[in-house]
Amino acid sequence: MSVTATARITAVADGRGATSLPVLESEGPLALRRTRSADPARARVTVVGAMSAPLAGDRLAVEVRTEDGARVTVDSAAATVALPGPRPDTGPASYDVRLSVGEEAELHWLPEQLISASGSTLDMTTRAELAPTARLVLREELILGRHGESTGRLSSRLTVRRSGRPLLDQQLTYGPGAPGGWDGAAVLAGHRAVGQLLLVDPMFEQCLPEPCLMGPSAALTPLAGPAVLVTALAADARLLRAVLDEAFEGLLKGAKPLRKT
Repeated sequence: MSVTATARITAVADGRGATSLPVLESEGPLALRRTRSADPARARVTVVGAMSAPLAGDRLAVEVRTEDGARVTVDSAAATVALPGPRPDTGPASYDVRLSVGEEAELHWLPEQLISASGSTLDMTTRAELAPTARLVLREELILGRHGESTGRLSSRLTVRRSGRPLLDQQLTYGPGAPGGWDGAAVLAGHRAVGQLLLVDPMFEQCLPEPCLMGPSAALTPLAGPAVLVTALAADARLLRAVLDEAFEGLLKGAKPLRKT
């Protein structure tokens, strides 16, 4: 039987320099836990998987509202594994992430990896709406197949709007049924870990990094707005995280308001 579930988070500045969480609603396999933050001014929420999901046919969603002046980090306790469903006729699973960040607010969306197991089908969408002075750190890591197996079909779309205008809109598809060449030399070249790190910060309006390569399979691209996108390929999840973490550390030096969590 397919599962439909939505988890909701609302972060609000409490007027005393910290952030409160008036809405923390778990549902189905998506369990939310308030966890300790290294920064007392920032709230932290960890998504804990309560059961195996998403399976084929499941409809899962996470909604995060970061109100004006609030600061919150949302991470996860473990990797998410897209699995085949018990019946082949249930259609693909979907995982929909909806983020909104208000004026002078800051959201760090830092989930663990999403693993596309062999035989699975998953459509993942991430949509972010940002106020003009909002700050966003978004990390996405996709692992194509568990150890020693082929990948399932995975489609990932990321859409970011700032001040009501498009900042980034991209879609990637991997695995069976994807356009030809997705695993060729000009795309993945045999790599099985692909990720990106997006930083949006008004400070980039004054000092935007130049485009550059960051090693043999990673690149930094400034966007047409106060934002930077780092994309990377790696042989495995550990190496991918190392590349993205190194990029984040380097970019922190040029965007002072962004603080590592």
